[in-house]
Amino acid sequence: MDAFTAGILQRIRTTESDLIRARESGDDFLVDVEQAELEDLRRLAAEYGVEVGVTSA
Repeated sequence: MDAFTAGILQRIRTTESDLIRARESGDDFLVDVEQAELEDLRRLAAEYGVEVGVTSA
């Protein structure tokens, strides 16, 4: 796995965790921010052919 793939997958995992915490805390603004970030990361991964797989967030 190259550095880009490892990095994008790590950022996706971190953002998913942050999104879950934001939902649990009831912070609607932070949920929106994290969801947008996650969508951007997933789109970037798809553009470069990085398989993300099924995630929990």
